[in-house]
Amino acid sequence: MARYLDVHPVDPQPRAMAQAVSVLREGGLIAYPTDSGYALGAMMGNQHAKESILAIRRLDDKHHFTLVCRDFAQLGQLVHVDNAVFRAVKASTPGPYTFILPGTSEVPRRLLHPKKRTVGVRIPEHPVVRALLAELGEPLLSSTLILPGEKDPMTDGWAVKEELDHVVDVVIDSGECGTEPTTVVDLSSGSAEVVRVGAGDPARFE
Repeated sequence: MARYLDVHPVDPQPRAMAQAVSVLREGGLIAYPTDSGYALGAMMGNQHAKESILAIRRLDDKHHFTLVCRDFAQLGQLVHVDNAVFRAVKASTPGPYTFILPGTSEVPRRLLHPKKRTVGVRIPEHPVVRALLAELGEPLLSSTLILPGEKDPMTDGWAVKEELDHVVDVVIDSGECGTEPTTVVDLSSGSAEVVRVGAGDPARFE
């Protein structure tokens, strides 16, 4: 049964963040609110949690996982960015964008796309995510919580708990969160390709 943490949406309680991070460090899987709906999160090296996310969402191993970062410095350790990409990403973060870029040696190979050697990265604006990442001290392996057959992410904490009570270890609820998934932009070839239109304005990449 998932532990339910009711946290303040702007100033999340440090004790609750510490509890969630403790579960992550013990190999657990959490559901947490972001500026683009709920997401599933785990430690970057947690292979079991990765497989659980794929099973929950019924995805294959070509799914681009996202590494959620606290800041641009952390993001820069995970992906290769040239000057043009740097400017594009820097101007759009924090915010509701996921960028697909070539991974560095810091990223476990099993998290990279099997052929392209790319990974998704993003810096959210949501205060709860930022507090969670500050407590964790490293990027969070993540995937938007869109259930099989649905187009939009889950947005209600109690509904997440009811739906996934026996497959996640923690549900963090901070009230209303974003309702649209991120806009996904593939920058791995050097030019921008908008893969999914979501909450972020895609016009800046056209």
